[in-house]
Amino acid sequence: MAAAPHVTALADEPVDHRFKGLPPDAAGLTVGALAAERRNLFDGGFTTPVLALSAESVEHNLALLETYAERHGLAFAPHGKTSMSPQLFARQLQHGAWGITAAVPHQARVYRAFGIRRIFLANELVDAAALRWLAGELDADPDFTFVCYVDSVRGVELMDEALRAAGASRPVDVVVELGAGEGARTGARTEADCAAVADAVAGAAALRLVGVAGYEGEVPQASGERVRDWLRRLVALAAGFDAEGRFAGLGAGEPIVVSAGGSAWFDAVADVFAEIPGLSAPVLKLLRSGAYVSHDDGHYRHLTPFNRVPEEGALRPAFRLWAQVVSRPTPEQAFLNAGKRDAAYDLDLPEAQVVRSARDGSVRAAEGVTVSALSDQHAWVRTGPDARLEVGDWVGMGLSHPCTSFDKWQLIPLVEADGTVTDFIRTFF
Repeated sequence: MAAAPHVTALADEPVDHRFKGLPPDAAGLTVGALAAERRNLFDGGFTTPVLALSAESVEHNLALLETYAERHGLAFAPHGKTSMSPQLFARQLQHGAWGITAAVPHQARVYRAFGIRRIFLANELVDAAALRWLAGELDADPDFTFVCYVDSVRGVELMDEALRAAGASRPVDVVVELGAGEGARTGARTEADCAAVADAVAGAAALRLVGVAGYEGEVPQASGERVRDWLRRLVALAAGFDAEGRFAGLGAGEPIVVSAGGSAWFDAVADVFAEIPGLSAPVLKLLRSGAYVSHDDGHYRHLTPFNRVPEEGALRPAFRLWAQVVSRPTPEQAFLNAGKRDAAYDLDLPEAQVVRSARDGSVRAAEGVTVSALSDQHAWVRTGPDARLEVGDWVGMGLSHPCTSFDKWQLIPLVEADGTVTDFIRTFF
């Protein structure tokens, strides 16, 4: 594999028309040079709409999950599909992450392009072209660790066939995925199904069984009790496989992987994984939560496990989308210049939080200002009698769902509390 560029090389990209919201007068500068100018988001030439990430909130969230994982004896492979940002991956790794989780081959290719050494792919990988690429990566780099799901005998057959055809010299490590229940997403539905998949892996020369995994967020009618019951099934599956000698292919000191943990139930994962009995090898208790890095002001604000365990800390929402009032046709209505191309809307509409006056730069709470709908490039706003909203004012909005917020922006200003832009976060969706 060719040497991977360091994330610092992203600072050498030119500032140009590809990136929304950046100052027009910065054209010709590099991203790093613009960051070094430490411009202010509000009077430094940035155009609206512009998405900002709070520098303080991102750092707080990174540190909090590092502490949480350490406290509960968990390894951590945050799901990179949330941000698809090598800069944030690097910071997650600096804050103790074991590796980065991916969902599809493209994401894994981005990770490798930036030198990620450990990738957990939370899907069954049956694409022959992707498996050829993977075989090449594993053969070229003995320090590269890759683990992915298997959940069907046919999937195992396709993987083994493609890898052998590619001349793979290293087996691909796989974990059997236990489905979360009837009507849930992927995963073998019963323990007998899981055993059949494991038997298929044992007969596949290009694969090696290293553990079990799943996603508790798909448990039907999820509750703390139901999620914990499913997690105990996952732990029992690992223990049963171990007792049957199914992990005999592991080398000395190599761990058995037991993995779960989205952003809604990682407290339950921590509780049940603490009950994992002694097995024949060390256990890598791998958590995969990803949305924490930015958190949000909607969906994840309501479902974060820290609401149930406030003594463990609290995540801070890091996103704020700034847009301008471009039309005020009636006292009850206004329109902003940000819409579906700029804001997440799949779970909740943006939440108007603050108004920055175009007259004097003062900032006030967005009282009487409610986003009621989104068009492609406009936010529809209902205004009450106390709104005091004028054309030209900037409205700062909180967003719901990090995954569909990051993916609309290729370059996101990282902004300190006083509005100083200190860096730019590059994404690769």
